[in-house]
Amino acid sequence: MNGTVLSRRVTCNGHGQNSSYFLGWQEYERNPYHHITNPSGMIQMGLAENQLSFDLLETWLVSHPEATDFKNAGGSLSLFRQLALFQDYHGLPAFKVALAEFMSELRGNKVSFDPNKLVLTAGATSANETLVFCLANPGEAFLIPTPYYPGFDRDLKWRTGAEIIPIHCSSTNGFRLSKQALEDAYRRATKLKLQVKGVLITNPSNPLGTTMTPIELSTLADFIEAKNLHLICDEIYSGTNFITPSDFISIKQVVSQRPHLSNQVHIVYSLSKDLGLPGFRVGAIYSENDLVVEAATKMSSFGLVSSQTQYLLAKMLGDKEFTRNYIVENKARLKERHYKLVNGLGDIGIECLESNSGLFCWVDMRHLLKRNSFKSEMELWKKIVYDVGLNISPGSSCHCNEPGWFRVCFANMTEATLDLAMQRLRDFVQNGGVMRRQRSLGPTAIAWWARRLLTASEKRVEQLSR
Repeated sequence: MNGTVLSRRVTCNGHGQNSSYFLGWQEYERNPYHHITNPSGMIQMGLAENQLSFDLLETWLVSHPEATDFKNAGGSLSLFRQLALFQDYHGLPAFKVALAEFMSELRGNKVSFDPNKLVLTAGATSANETLVFCLANPGEAFLIPTPYYPGFDRDLKWRTGAEIIPIHCSSTNGFRLSKQALEDAYRRATKLKLQVKGVLITNPSNPLGTTMTPIELSTLADFIEAKNLHLICDEIYSGTNFITPSDFISIKQVVSQRPHLSNQVHIVYSLSKDLGLPGFRVGAIYSENDLVVEAATKMSSFGLVSSQTQYLLAKMLGDKEFTRNYIVENKARLKERHYKLVNGLGDIGIECLESNSGLFCWVDMRHLLKRNSFKSEMELWKKIVYDVGLNISPGSSCHCNEPGWFRVCFANMTEATLDLAMQRLRDFVQNGGVMRRQRSLGPTAIAWWARRLLTASEKRVEQLSR
């Protein structure tokens, strides 16, 4: 066979697999912690999964066997054939109605969602990529506030050919979005001769765990109006805001006060975080722009949600007593676990950015760096991964422009595992950044890390120079 086996698209570095974010996952998979079979293994604190409320879901399933029996309300007629043959990419109407109502409920019913303006996708990853395909040509750019979810480098750029220009936010104001930061990013894009098509935000923020303030949202709305840009709001953590009463403000509320912007604003949602169902691959795009809905619906045929999944979730989300109780209890559990992590870190002199949402904390370890540099951040991260046995995500993988910050997840493990993680970190800090029993790193692993971290460092320098 002449030539290469694979295309340039799949062999390019755009997937981001050399990021320390993904490398940490690979290291965890080599040596995963288990309280019985591998108690000295690595604890996964780099995965934003919500495993705190599975018992609520399982209890509902036990008491509602009709949701998985695929029978009609009376139980006399099987729906298996109907569901097995259903492949309309518009989705099951009953599920779209239930999802739209659940989205409204999460936002305190301050806004409503039209089911006909929802496009179902195989998770938020697919939703974000589909929107970029719809809104931008290859080589055009989106502005994203830093720090941001490392997977966006893959989701938004790899197959679409779009570019990301970071909006650099600073710890001096709690990484809040400002008009100056927006304008600076736009100028940098212009200097690079990139056509800016829009702004993408996560609200609540991943990795900060914070909700955007009314001032930030107003600044953002003013900016996209002045520049005539699209705004993609990834709100997949909207149900994790554990403050009572909720201080999460959906962009839908902002648009309701500025209806002339409705064609420019698009919302991404998923059940992966709020319900803890990432394996179900259920995501959605909501847009008031009919052209975007039409185009995204056509593109959704490449990543549909299975009919049996839609049927099950239509039943679950249609149970209003269950959703009401679940939202309250899930937030209470997240708040308790967040408190436990923040206090555990505080006891050993490690502070966190004040936060009110999410499945993680943005942790300040700048005082543990030998030098104020990203090289020193990577050295500390490797110690925590290999010596302490915790996979956490370094700030540089989230494109933070200040070394020493880390994202630490707390909702994907048992309370006992979190206690063990805190004990390991406490031993590390009290011993001056050295573990008494270090995990050895063989020559093959050293070479493997050297190749990948060199590539990652080179990319980081290039990004910061923009």
